[in-house]
Amino acid sequence: MSMLTTPLAVREEGAWQLSGSVELRPEPFGALAYDFHTRRLSFLKSPALVAVVHALSGCPSVGAALDAASVTDAERPTYLAALQSLAAGGLIQERAA
Repeated sequence: MSMLTTPLAVREEGAWQLSGSVELRPEPFGALAYDFHTRRLSFLKSPALVAVVHALSGCPSVGAALDAASVTDAERPTYLAALQSLAAGGLIQERAA
């Protein structure tokens, strides 16, 4: 019997960062994300999402990263869902606040 793990919820008060095995390559549509550990290639289809991901490690929280990338209150649920998807894929990981 295998145990499935569910990723932690990405919340505005949490602290996250790009996973250490992931590199982002800028592209006109956003970025390519390559995980050297899993060899998975993913697409970040928004330059604004790439800005949020880059801001994560330098900000004390996800909310602060969203602020740094000028994400409006109305856009936040969409970005949080996108970050949750990145967390589920292992592209971002939680860090100590």
